[in-house]
Amino acid sequence: MSRVGKQPIPIPAGVKVQRSGNVVTVEGPKGKLSQTIHDKVGLETKDGKAVLTRPSDSKYDRALHGLYRALIANMVKGVTKGFSRDLEIEGVGYKVEQTGKAYTFSLGFSHPIAVLPPQGIEIKVLAPNKLSVSGIDKQLVGQMAAKIRAFRPPEPYKGKGVRYVGEHIRRKAGKTAGA
Repeated sequence: MSRVGKQPIPIPAGVKVQRSGNVVTVEGPKGKLSQTIHDKVGLETKDGKAVLTRPSDSKYDRALHGLYRALIANMVKGVTKGFSRDLEIEGVGYKVEQTGKAYTFSLGFSHPIAVLPPQGIEIKVLAPNKLSVSGIDKQLVGQMAAKIRAFRPPEPYKGKGVRYVGEHIRRKAGKTAGA
C-alpha cells in the first residue's frame, strides 16, 4: 500500500469532512475548502478519522491514493491552523509597504511593483524588509509567496533580492583583479 495513502487523517473537533460526488468539502473554524477528487478514490469518515481507499494496487491508483490523502490532510490542517510563508527582502533601498489593500514593492527597478493579494490570502508587513503570506489554502499561500519571490530572486554575488526566511543562497566569488 501507499505509505502516505494508508494513514488515516485525524479530524479535530469542529471540522466537518464531506464528500458529494467527486467533491470533498472540509469546513472548520478558519473557513471552508473544497477539492475535486478522482472517482476511483473512496473516502470514509468515522470515529474522528478519514480513511481513503483505492480499487487496486496499480501504479496509477497508488499515486492517486497518496496524492488525495495528502491534499485532504492539508485541507484539514488549513481550516484549523492555517498556513504561513515568511519572506525577507535584502538589498539597499529594497522594501515593501502597504498602501490600502495593495502592497508596493521597491526592488531596485525604475518603478515600484504593486501587488493585490487574491481572496483568502493575507499579507502582513512585519518590517520594511520582512513580510508574511498566510491563508488556509496551502497551494495558494505557496503560489503567492513564489510570485513575490519571483519579482527579484536572490542573486548569488551579493545576495540581494527576495528570499524565503531560512533559505540558503549559494554565494559565488566575484571578479578578482588580474596579476
